[in-house]
Amino acid sequence: MSTPVLPLLGRSLAAGGVAGLATGLFSLLLAEPLMDRAIRLEEARSAKEHAHDAAGTAVQHHEELFSRSTQHFGLVVTAVVAGLALGVLFAVAYALVHRRTAPGDRPWSRALVFCSAAFVAVSLLPGLRYPANPPGVGDSGTVTDRQSLWLAAVVIGILGMLLAWQVYVRLADRSVPVRQVAVAVTAVATLAVLFALPGNPDEVPVAATLLWDFRVLSLGSHALLWAVFAGVFGALGLRAAARSAPAATVPAVGVTA
Repeated sequence: MSTPVLPLLGRSLAAGGVAGLATGLFSLLLAEPLMDRAIRLEEARSAKEHAHDAAGTAVQHHEELFSRSTQHFGLVVTAVVAGLALGVLFAVAYALVHRRTAPGDRPWSRALVFCSAAFVAVSLLPGLRYPANPPGVGDSGTVTDRQSLWLAAVVIGILGMLLAWQVYVRLADRSVPVRQVAVAVTAVATLAVLFALPGNPDEVPVAATLLWDFRVLSLGSHALLWAVFAGVFGALGLRAAARSAPAATVPAVGVTA
């Protein structure tokens, strides 16, 4: 039986919205203090570098277009919107991979495996090559180059994960250790291709402790996003499977004469 599209999209949108909200709150409570510190450090560094330009010229003060509280609210809203968009993409990818459902399907296991693979392909592998940097770090003239490199890393991660899945499927007649070793070799090859990409074109003039904490929290937010997504999507899949399961037949009670 083919996978119904609309219920799948509804579950994926619900999972994306909840996951985006959880990630936005996580970033607001834990990552935003680090971002504030990074912004203050960047502003101080920029002011020091351009202090000599202020001599003999009128210094102009620019107010923030949005207050920090408004930016914090926007962070959560943006995270929810991004989660919904992710839900649409996830539904399309899930429908392409799992085109048919069978009576023995396990929606919970499928959700966990699929989201784990998505986390590795979209978040972990690209993040190993290009770790997240605090806001304000980097030359504005290299934004396009950095975005292109990140997009290339994501594409390579997705293709590497698809290749690993194909290798595992095509070696179905081999023993489990052979299949696992083949997948591990594919993952190592994907990492090799990733690290063949050019490095970050900008320096990161941030304290090592602050940079490490920010990168750990960034990766943690990605892990939380996919974990919550998997949990909600899997739970809704179990609920849908229970509703569509045929009702158990009640045996007729014989009447003795």
